Amino acid sequence: MASKRQQGEYKKSNKRKRKTNNCEESAELCSVVRDENVKRAVKDAWSQKSHYTHGDLELDCQPFPHCVIKNFIQSGNFLDNLQTELLTLNFHSKSNDLYKFKQSDDLRKRTEPHIAGLRSALFSQFRLWLEEVLGVKLEPTVDISCAKYQYTDILLCHDDELEGRRVAFILYLVPPWLSSDGGSLDLYTTDAHFQPQSIVKSLVPSWNTLVLFEVSPISFHQVSEVLSQDKCRLSLSGWFHGPSLERPPRHIEALVSRSEHLPRDETLLLEWINPLYLDISYQEQIQDEFEESSEIQLKDFLREEKFRQVCAALQSAEIQWTRKGPANKRCYEAACLDTLPECVSACWELLRSEAFFLLLSNFTGLRLHYLCPADDDDNDDGDEKKDKEKKESSKMDSNATGSSNQTSKESGSQNFLSSFLSFFFFSPLIFYFFVFLYLEPSTPTCCGELRRWSHGSYTLLHDAEAARAEYALDLILPFNCAGWQSEFGGSTCYIANEEDEELLTIHPEDNSLALVYRDKETLKFVKHVNHRSNNDSSTGAFYDFSFVYYE
Repeated sequence: MASKRQQGEYKKSNKRKRKTNNCEESAELCSVVRDENVKRAVKDAWSQKSHYTHGDLELDCQPFPHCVIKNFIQSGNFLDNLQTELLTLNFHSKSNDLYKFKQSDDLRKRTEPHIAGLRSALFSQFRLWLEEVLGVKLEPTVDISCAKYQYTDILLCHDDELEGRRVAFILYLVPPWLSSDGGSLDLYTTDAHFQPQSIVKSLVPSWNTLVLFEVSPISFHQVSEVLSQDKCRLSLSGWFHGPSLERPPRHIEALVSRSEHLPRDETLLLEWINPLYLDISYQEQIQDEFEESSEIQLKDFLREEKFRQVCAALQSAEIQWTRKGPANKRCYEAACLDTLPECVSACWELLRSEAFFLLLSNFTGLRLHYLCPADDDDNDDGDEKKDKEKKESSKMDSNATGSSNQTSKESGSQNFLSSFLSFFFFSPLIFYFFVFLYLEPSTPTCCGELRRWSHGSYTLLHDAEAARAEYALDLILPFNCAGWQSEFGGSTCYIANEEDEELLTIHPEDNSLALVYRDKETLKFVKHVNHRSNNDSSTGAFYDFSFVYYE
């Protein structure tokens, strides 16, 4: 009895399967793919890395092997129905450091007749064609999904390399498309270190055009930002799997140089910083809040007149800006420090000064100055620790209250830090003897940049950054971002390593000092600045000082 029921269910299952197959619409590929002579010619050209064109097919091996096949599907009616089926799918918003667009679920099991028909044609008939062209056995693995790119959507520079991916493909189902609409597939050259260098070719999407390319250590490409506000860049994309190409050792960038503090005393703080933040009791409040959440934003941080001076000077034509790359890691402009106007240079010195290091210690409780308590002290009685911090902090800020008036500013040399620095300058040997005899060795350092963010700027997460991650204090101080909106991009995002969910997002805000302490498992990136920033902001750009401090 049991055996008969299983047989009956098997027959019923087969009937269902035959019915499903009968519903699958056949996708007939273009004649150029079925032409044996063309296939042999493409195979020869691919192996010799040479150019070949025949009718609707073009193979180009610069900057890396890629092939464009127009009118890929024979039937226009099939494509119309395929597009209709795709647009009824559920699309999920995808957004991280690398991309922003909408994507369907995996299409490998979809039963819609035209989706199933195209999938079958790609991973059976066309896969066999590719195997012969490449001379490589490809797996029958189905890896395909649908993507919708709309206004400001983008996929930034990457190489597609992942274990098993051998050939990437994209089939476009777009309305009439112009280069001015954005959304092109941009191909990069690479340098001697196999890093992306510059865009040398842009493929504009067109209806029923298939683009495929070999996934390799040099297959760097991007989908440029969609600039059209009324067109949808609809495409099917995926990978054919097979043996990966051999990869050379990954290039390791030189470490960013770090510097110790500059010997500047507290008069610099009195000149530049809002007196509120020099008040010792307020510093204690800030430290309590920072220790609770490991981050804080201090609004109106600089004196208003100083902030306005820097804002105006940053737009000076005398500042030289250098584009920072490579594109698979970052794209923004950094100022050449020897071209900075005087007030901007003074602000730079402020953030590198010894007095500022000590101020940061008071804000955060981190040991960024030799006057801060040693780590061992932190393990002692909690009340004793707080008392020590108050005493040490007061050494710098005993006259902070009322520092906004000129008399206090001129008489600030009476506090302990001024006396101690004077002692250091006149008795360096005694100073070092004191430090190494009574305090744990510690050399706090920092590195920093003055950056300009405009349309197309971003930073990306990458493996090398994750490998080098360490405990650090990040500082961001923005300028000229009045009217800047979060949807423009340019926000700094923090995430846990190998996670997508954002832990913290810092939006650009004028004269708002952001401090974030991160551990070895926390990474950061700056979101791509999109086209909206050109249309809706007054300047289309903002600036920031970005520093990292190490204990």
